[in-house]
Amino acid sequence: MSGGARPTYLAFDIGGTKVASGFVTLPASAGETPVVTGRCAIPTEAARGGDDLKGRIVALAVRQLESAAAEGMTIAGIGIAAAGVPDSETGVIVSATDILPGWKGQRIYDAFAEVTDLPVRMIGDVGAHGLGEASYGAGRGKGVVLSIGVGTGIGGAIVVDGELFAGAHGVAGHAGHVPSALGRGFLCSCGTYEGHIEPVASGTGLKDLYNRRREEMCTGSAAAAAEIDGDVPELVQSGADMASRAAAGEPLACAVLADSARALGECIGGMGNLVDPDVIVVSGSVVKAGPIWWDALRAGFEESALALVKPTPLVEGELGGDAPLIGAAAAVDRYVQSR
Repeated sequence: MSGGARPTYLAFDIGGTKVASGFVTLPASAGETPVVTGRCAIPTEAARGGDDLKGRIVALAVRQLESAAAEGMTIAGIGIAAAGVPDSETGVIVSATDILPGWKGQRIYDAFAEVTDLPVRMIGDVGAHGLGEASYGAGRGKGVVLSIGVGTGIGGAIVVDGELFAGAHGVAGHAGHVPSALGRGFLCSCGTYEGHIEPVASGTGLKDLYNRRREEMCTGSAAAAAEIDGDVPELVQSGADMASRAAAGEPLACAVLADSARALGECIGGMGNLVDPDVIVVSGSVVKAGPIWWDALRAGFEESALALVKPTPLVEGELGGDAPLIGAAAAVDRYVQSR
């Protein structure tokens, strides 16, 4: 928009657990932070299938647009951060895991066109997170940003001069599927047991790695017994549970957290060697695990990174849960400006 106007976009973040939405007003100056209002969410209820999910997202869009009109807001377009691998040009979900049954093949642009003539732009949810951080968060002002999201799963994004690099098939940045010896024998979300980092370093992976090592203790594994002193602890129910035990000083939890973070840091070092970013932004629920996690992550990165890459700062994301909404708004804004 011209004249220093501040465009407002309706944004969506479609995940496996919930669909978040909000109005994102982008700043007139690059040094300012976007304003997110009208936040709301609905459960994904993935088991109901892709058609049902698409229909409920469109219905939410209608309610949000009606709310905006009632408030006198002018909406310049709709940005969507979508789980799976979306085709930004056609609006089709070209790939999705079993977490969202029936999501693959959904024609999102066509569905929105039935209820609005506003411009719509869709990118991947992890890509949107990275674009948000690169444009208005911890990567602001940097030419090449590598964004890593560590939550229930692990994803990533590469942003170059403010543009999301998607790759030839839209899958660039899949950081969770980088090989790691620690992950061998653990089932990855992509279906392999051959050793990816996600099944041992995501929030879910921390739980699984802990419980596997606990089982080894119970069955008398010499390696596990040598590593951990004391009684065998109870199973953990989540990565957050395990991180709480580490914070309380439990030996097994501390060892698992450090080993997992170190392995992830080694993988990020390899990604850094390939991409050569100005900054690496790490976000997601797992980054709140504390100093043990961050110290091990940085140690693993330094061990793996080339000499010229080693000084690259690893920083925590600044935008929190708003990052995908802001990134989706940034994506549709670039689309609108280019038309």
